[in-house]
Amino acid sequence: MFCHQCEQTARGIGCDISGVCGKKPEVAALQDLLLYGLKGLSIYAEKARQAAGTVDEEISRFTIEGLFSTVTNVNFNPARLEVLIRKCYQLKERARALYEQTWKAKNGTDAAKITEGPAAWVPATDLAGLIRQGEGQGVNTFHENEDIKSAIEILTYGLKGMAAYADHAAILGKKDEEIFVFIHRALAATADKSLGLMDFVGLAMECGKLNLKTMELLSQAHTERFGHPTPTSVSLGTRAGKAILISGHDLLDLEELLKQTEGKGIYVYTHGEMLPAHGYPGLKKYAHLAGNYGGAWQDQQEEFAQFPGAILMTTNCIQRPAESYVQNIFTSGLVAWPGVQHISNRDFTPVIKRAQQLSGFPETPGKQIMVGFGHQAVLSVADKVIEAVKGGAIRHFFLIGGCDGAKSGRNYYTDFAEKVPKDSVILTLACGKYRFNKLDFGDIGGIPRLLDVGQCNDAYSAVQIAQALAGAFGVGVNDLPLSLILSWYEQKAVAILLSLLSLGIKNIRLGPSLPAFVSPNVLKFLVEQFNISPISTAEADLKAILK
Repeated sequence: MFCHQCEQTARGIGCDISGVCGKKPEVAALQDLLLYGLKGLSIYAEKARQAAGTVDEEISRFTIEGLFSTVTNVNFNPARLEVLIRKCYQLKERARALYEQTWKAKNGTDAAKITEGPAAWVPATDLAGLIRQGEGQGVNTFHENEDIKSAIEILTYGLKGMAAYADHAAILGKKDEEIFVFIHRALAATADKSLGLMDFVGLAMECGKLNLKTMELLSQAHTERFGHPTPTSVSLGTRAGKAILISGHDLLDLEELLKQTEGKGIYVYTHGEMLPAHGYPGLKKYAHLAGNYGGAWQDQQEEFAQFPGAILMTTNCIQRPAESYVQNIFTSGLVAWPGVQHISNRDFTPVIKRAQQLSGFPETPGKQIMVGFGHQAVLSVADKVIEAVKGGAIRHFFLIGGCDGAKSGRNYYTDFAEKVPKDSVILTLACGKYRFNKLDFGDIGGIPRLLDVGQCNDAYSAVQIAQALAGAFGVGVNDLPLSLILSWYEQKAVAILLSLLSLGIKNIRLGPSLPAFVSPNVLKFLVEQFNISPISTAEADLKAILK
């Protein structure tokens, strides 16, 4: 195996024995084969659209589900991956048949056969054979040119992140054909050896643009279903009674869990990226949504071992469950781990039953923290913010957000937040906030100095806030007293970064380390075009920003 799609990749180079995330070589091979199959599916999906004007929705939905299944910390189950691979082949053949039939009907001749590459791929007959096929389709087979391979990887990981957001939106009934069309076109392009470096750079920028549209679609899906987030105090204590912990990002799973546990004497606690759920009126109306337990994803093995109830993982972020709680944890959606019970069709009866068997919590008071500062909440007091900036009360805005992780160097973000001047406001989103969201930052004239914008999915809100402020002051976003200090871990962060670059946003500081899949020449391009820089120390970076 060889994988370096996440920030914690071994030695900063690549995982080649076993994944730091817990991914075994056979799982890595199957994920590589699934990605290869999705390229073949996309080639025929694009051809079918050109010939017939359409492909069926199942093909489009499966493409984003397949891509999402290869994101870090989602699917570790070889059996589940085999099912996806075989379905990928069936749908590829369906798209091929649609293309060939339409072509013949229009032209009176047979379409030219594709005899090599992912479009011609036929899966092996057994799991061992699939693993062998996948071993020959890793990232090192993308292209022989280092810079083109790097650009293809950036595009591919951006597509994976975009697919995750598109899947979240589709689950809530929000879809856009333009997004599916681009994903198929871009995936097909990654198998086209005739394309050059700037072709893939252009596709990566287009991916950023379409990802912003995807996140807007997801934002609409969330707010139409659950209402706009409002500033809300969340307890970090516990309430006496049985308990279920829900982690991940899927708010529909949370809503269904709250409905199914209502009146059963069970309290539901959020974990990780579910913390912002407390700000949505449609979710916080449930009295048994008790509070937040624990922190970011990388601490789950310790935190879950101490949780006296059932645990539900709804999207990416799962780690290898310890023996002490393996019987208490369940997965849903695309998440899978061998030996862990999977919930289908949002019937959480097994989760509820397990929670009722366990001891639950005693009553324990805890600290209160604030969430719910989405773009509507912030922009509703934009006049106060603008007045505070013009009057000198607010000197600068810092967006300190992104993924958290276990690799050393992430204490930088705590240090940076603590050292931000008292006349500055911090915006934050995603699980990186756990590095500092329990600290007391106070306020500036009633405006909290720490504004939790939401999940990584809510990066759209942060963009809306920045663009609104730029419009109010009559300047570009790059001219605002705003600095982006980002942490990354997996492929959704890559998609968000591409979205920021597609908007022309410059001077981003990125850490804790730069992606291993970015070649020196591609990095040079990013520095020259966008002035991206690695984080250094909190003191040095603050001094450079505020000079």
